[in-house]
Amino acid sequence: MAATVKKATETSAIVDTESFTLSFPEREAKIAEFAYYKAENRNFAPGYELDDWLEAEQAFLLDQYGPL
Repeated sequence: MAATVKKATETSAIVDTESFTLSFPEREAKIAEFAYYKAENRNFAPGYELDDWLEAEQAFLLDQYGPL
């Protein structure tokens, strides 16, 4: 019985990484969406577009892969 429980625990820890794979256009679309919401939160004040994009990209990567 204990061996069965251990086996089930080991197999439940396996993650299918293929289901998390995004194509480049999908990745860019998600980052653009994050950046849009960042801009919206500051009422689209001009001059922060690059900052919005870089922060959104960082947030996306951290969300996707965790801290490096």
